[in-house]
Amino acid sequence: MSAKRPYRVTVVCTGNICRSPMGEFLLRERFADAGLEDEVVVDSAGTHSWEVGNPADPRTLAVLARNGHDDLGASDHVARKFERSWFDEVDLVLAADSGHHRELTKLARTDEHRAKVRLFRSFDPASAEQDDLDMDDPWYGDDSSFDQTYAEVTAAADGVVEHVREHLQRNS
Repeated sequence: MSAKRPYRVTVVCTGNICRSPMGEFLLRERFADAGLEDEVVVDSAGTHSWEVGNPADPRTLAVLARNGHDDLGASDHVARKFERSWFDEVDLVLAADSGHHRELTKLARTDEHRAKVRLFRSFDPASAEQDDLDMDDPWYGDDSSFDQTYAEVTAAADGVVEHVREHLQRNS
């Protein structure tokens, strides 16, 4: 008897040092809080290789610490680039903005792979209602820019968890 494969979520931004690691760490926490940490694996990547090998931006780590979050792997983060072959294993790819969404859907080989790509903020009902789904890149800003990204990620995180929970229930 084989073990059931975990549901895999990959959060994607440009360099994998700001938005996507923040989304990764916060989603890991939310899935753990929901009792799904054994059924869901969350990681992150970038659309470009500029930051490959680098740690998470210190401002990303600082906003998480300011808001009382455990490490959840943040101090061990190493930036990497999203690879086309990952579509075969990943169930949900969360793009930080529409530019990433375009790049990822172009990278996808099949309609099934393209259907896995969603904008992260599309899981926040208020953002979806206002059709304001892009996360600004905080890298160019100050602490307040990272606070804004944190607010955007946390507003969508519960929707991501619920989406995955429903999928797991349908397929159990």
